[in-house]
Amino acid sequence: MAARSRSMGTPSVPLQVPLLVAWPLLLLLAGAGGCHGALLKAHFYRHSCPAAEAVVRDIVLARVAADPAALPAKLLRLFFHDCFVRGCDASVLIDSTSGNTAEKDAAPNTSLGGFDVIDTAKAVLEAACPGTVSCADILALAARDAVSFQFGRELWDVQLGRRDGVVSRASEALANIPSPSANFTALEASFAAKGLDVKDLVILSGAHTIGVGHCNAFAGRLSSGSGGGDPTLNAAYASQLRARCGPSPSSNNATAVPLDPGSAARFDAHYFVNLKLGRGLFASDAALLTDRRAAGMIHRLTRQGYFLQEFKNAVRKMGRVGVLTGDQGEVRRNCRAVN
Repeated sequence: MAARSRSMGTPSVPLQVPLLVAWPLLLLLAGAGGCHGALLKAHFYRHSCPAAEAVVRDIVLARVAADPAALPAKLLRLFFHDCFVRGCDASVLIDSTSGNTAEKDAAPNTSLGGFDVIDTAKAVLEAACPGTVSCADILALAARDAVSFQFGRELWDVQLGRRDGVVSRASEALANIPSPSANFTALEASFAAKGLDVKDLVILSGAHTIGVGHCNAFAGRLSSGSGGGDPTLNAAYASQLRARCGPSPSSNNATAVPLDPGSAARFDAHYFVNLKLGRGLFASDAALLTDRRAAGMIHRLTRQGYFLQEFKNAVRKMGRVGVLTGDQGEVRRNCRAVN
């Protein structure tokens, strides 16, 4: 089903913490209890918490307006990393305890951000519609709304009805999140395990049009030894990266560089333009050019309209990976802890 494009509007909720005050009518609008369908569907909270989507949207837009260069990438990455471990169940939001190291503290996730935005939206919705709107749905909406900010309209529709998982293990994040140094075979296997195909892999890699990468994540491509580094990396670009990362990039996890040089803050098709020029930052980006099927898709994806349409389809498909619905899981009262 094609997504309907709706205006995002102007953020109407201030950034300050007293967001609970900004939605006094929610207490009147909230229906009694929550009804959970067996499958995801549009406007799932229409009766149980009618303002749910608007609450998330306004909070996210206000926060993105204050940090438009970084926050969309953070929330989109948070959603990706959630869906790749146990499905889109908000398990990435759970804090570690004395008896368990949670996903967010696994090495691939220590640089994740945007948790506070989800916390704020959850607090407002719990005050208005207790135990109704899942953290998993809030995260799915927040990722969409953050990326959509620059366009002033929703880039894709989000079907709702996810429930929250009750398990979060760092070891599973390590095993399931694709590595930035992965080759194509490993990437294809990782995506296939989630029901995603090569086309999804290529298109979703386009999310690297926003965000940053830390030097230690691509240090292997900058080797200055006899091998001279990764020959598939554009030579001029490699020199720029070496200058930014210094003499010991493998131990430099503080310096960050744009994933999409030349268009770092815009969600657009420029990532694929850079990829064709040998300016993909990670080995996993360059790996897309090593497979005939994947490489054959890249030229068309340099067209903005085509990329946005295909990304809409792929991210909606990813948003259904491993979801809990109906009576599965729970609706957490606090996204950071199971009930």
